[in-house]
Amino acid sequence: MKSDEARRKKLYVERDISWMYFNQRILLEAARPEVPLLEQLTFLGIYSNNLDEFFRVRVATLNRIVEYGDKNIREERDTAARTLKQIGKLHNQYYRQFEETFASIMEKLKQENIHVIKDTELTPEQELFITSLYRNRLNGSTNPLFLNKTSRQPDDQTDEDIYLAIRLQRKDGEGKVKVRDYAVIELPTNEFGRFIRLPDSDGKTYLMFLDDVIRYCLPMIFIGMNYTDYEAYTFKFTKDAEMEIDSDLRTGVLQKISKGVKSRKRGEPIRFVYDQQMPKDLLRKLTDRLNVDKNDTRVAGGRYHNFKDLMKFPDCGRTDLKYPAWPPVFKQELNGEESILKLIRKQDRSLHYPYQSFDTVIRVLREAAISKEVRSIKMTLYRLAKDSKVVKALICAAQNGKKVTVIIELLARFDEASNINWSKRMQDAGIKVIFGVEGLKIHSKLIHIGTRFGDLACISTGNFHEGNARMYTDFTIMTAHRSIVREVNSVFDFIEKPYLPANFKELLVSPNDMRKRLIALINKEIKNKQQGKEAYILAKVNHITDRALVQKLYEASTAGVQIDLVVRGNCSLVTGVPRISDNIRINGIITVRSIVGDFLEHSRIFHFYNNGFEEVYMGSADWMPRNLDNRIEVLTPVYDKAIQDELKKVVCYGLRDTAKGRIVDGSGENNTWEESGVPFRSQEELYKYYKESE
Repeated sequence: MKSDEARRKKLYVERDISWMYFNQRILLEAARPEVPLLEQLTFLGIYSNNLDEFFRVRVATLNRIVEYGDKNIREERDTAARTLKQIGKLHNQYYRQFEETFASIMEKLKQENIHVIKDTELTPEQELFITSLYRNRLNGSTNPLFLNKTSRQPDDQTDEDIYLAIRLQRKDGEGKVKVRDYAVIELPTNEFGRFIRLPDSDGKTYLMFLDDVIRYCLPMIFIGMNYTDYEAYTFKFTKDAEMEIDSDLRTGVLQKISKGVKSRKRGEPIRFVYDQQMPKDLLRKLTDRLNVDKNDTRVAGGRYHNFKDLMKFPDCGRTDLKYPAWPPVFKQELNGEESILKLIRKQDRSLHYPYQSFDTVIRVLREAAISKEVRSIKMTLYRLAKDSKVVKALICAAQNGKKVTVIIELLARFDEASNINWSKRMQDAGIKVIFGVEGLKIHSKLIHIGTRFGDLACISTGNFHEGNARMYTDFTIMTAHRSIVREVNSVFDFIEKPYLPANFKELLVSPNDMRKRLIALINKEIKNKQQGKEAYILAKVNHITDRALVQKLYEASTAGVQIDLVVRGNCSLVTGVPRISDNIRINGIITVRSIVGDFLEHSRIFHFYNNGFEEVYMGSADWMPRNLDNRIEVLTPVYDKAIQDELKKVVCYGLRDTAKGRIVDGSGENNTWEESGVPFRSQEELYKYYKESE
C-alpha cells in the first residue's frame, strides 16, 4: 500500500512546484543569446512580477494551511509544509540564477553604450545634475520614517513599493560612533519611475536606479542633523493578499481556515528580500518592526530588488535592441462593408488575436449596439481595459434601447476595484449588471446577441480586453449554430438562476459536467486504441494539475494513445515513465508579454481523433481543480472544418517550436529540444501565415 502511495506521489508534481518550474522557464528566456537585449530585461521583469503574485496568493495559502492546527488535515498540512520547503530551495536557486543573468545583461548593455551607473560612479557633471534634480523635483518626495519607539508602525506600506533601509551615524574626530539612528524611505517610483536618465556624454547613454539617486541625496535629505556617515540598503517585502478558494482541500476545511486564520494573517509580510550587505543591527531592527517571523521566506540578495520595474526599462531610442513590431492583421473577410452579423449567420467565423485585430470583436459589439434587428446583448466580463471600448459599446446599446445584461466577476484577482467602478458606470447607463454566483467565479468568455433573424454567440479563450488582446494569444469563435447559441444563452440563465437545473449537450460547462465529459472523450480514445484503431489526443492548455485528468492521461498513454501537449504554465504530469507516460510529449512555451514581438500563450484548444471523426473544442478552461469545480467555464465544440484545421495548425506549430519551447517532463530541468536545422519559432511562423492570408 505504501509503495503504491509513493509511486502515486512520484507521478504527480505538486501544483505550486510545477509553477516554480514554469516561472523558471521565463527566467531562462532572459539568458537566451538570440533574444534582443532589452527584451531579456523584460523577461526578468515578468519573472519578478509573477513571483510577487505567487507569494502573495499561493505561498500565503500554504502558510495558512501549515499554521492551522487541526488534526483532521494532517496530510494536507504535511504536504503544504513539504511544498513550502521545496519552494524555498527553488526560490534561492533561481534567485542566484536571476542575479547572474542580470549582471550579464548589464555588462552587455555597456557594450551597447548604455551604462547603468551607481551613486559612487558619478562624474562631477553628473553630480551637479543629480543635485539639481533633488532640489527641483525630488525634494519633498523622500520622507524618512525613523525606526524608533515613538514612530508609528510601518504597516500601511504595500508590496508594490520598494524601500531603502538607512543607517545614520555621527562619529567624533576619532571615528567613535556617538549617535546611531535607523530610518526607512519609500522610493517615489510612482512619480519618477525606477530609472533616471542622465545627460548623454561622448555617445554614451547613462541611467541610474532611483535607489542610487536617493543614496547620493541622503546628506541633503537629512541636512541639519549632523550625521557623518550614511548607509542605505534596498529591501522589499511581499504581503499576504488573500486565500485562494479552490478545491485543493476539502471545502469544510477551507471554510474553517478562512474563519480561523484569515483575519489574523491578512496583510502580513510573507517574503522579505534584502541586500545581503545590510548590517546585522539594521537588519534586526527592520525585521522586528515589519513583523517578519521565522516562517516567512527571507532572501539575502543583491543591491537592487523589485525587478518587475525592468518591464519599464527605458528603450533609450534603441529599437534595434527590441523585437520588431508585429502589427495585427485585419481579416479581410470580416473587414468589408457587409454587415458582420450577416456574415456570422452565413458561416462560423474565427479570430486569433493578437495576430489578427481584436477590433473585429469591437465591430461586432458596435454593430449590435446600433442595429435595428438586435434586441438584446448578454456578455460575461472578467477583466476590462482601462478605457474599455467594450463597455462603451454596451453602454451605447443600452442607450439605443437594447436589453443589455452583463455578468461581471468582482473577484478577478487584483482587478476588483476596477470591475466595481465599471459596474457602477454600466448600471448608471441602464445595463443590468449581475455579480455572478456565490461561491463560483465567472471565468467563461461569452457573448450572446439576440436578433429578429436568429441569435448569435461569441465564445472566446480569453477576456474581452483590448490591452490583453495585444499581448495574449486567444481565439474567438463567432457562430449562429442554433444548438450552440441556445446553450450559450442557457449558461446566462444558469448564472442568473443557479437553482434551476441546467443540462448541456453541446457545450462543456463547469462545474456542471466538464471533467466528466473530458474523461469520457479520453476514454473514447482509449477504447479505440484497444480495438486496434488509431487514437490521438492533441491539446494546448495553460495549466494541467487536476489529479483525475492527470491519472486518465496516464491511463490513455498506458493503452498506447499518443498524447501531444503544449503547456504554458503549471503541469503536474511526469512524462517518459515506461509503460505509464512514455506516450506523452509536452512542449512548454512561454513568451514575453510585449506589444511588439512575441506574445503570451493563452488559448485553450483540445483535439480528439475519435477514429477519424475529429472532435475539436476550445474555450476558457484549463485542466485545474479551480477551473473544473469552482468556476463557471465553457468549452465549445468547433464544427467548421476550416476553423478546426486552423486550431490544429496552432497546436502543431507549438509542438514543433524549438526556438522557444522547453521539455516539460516533471523534473524541473526545462531542457531545450535537440535542434536539427533552423530553430522553429511558432509565433513568428503563425504571424507569417496570417500575414500571407491577409
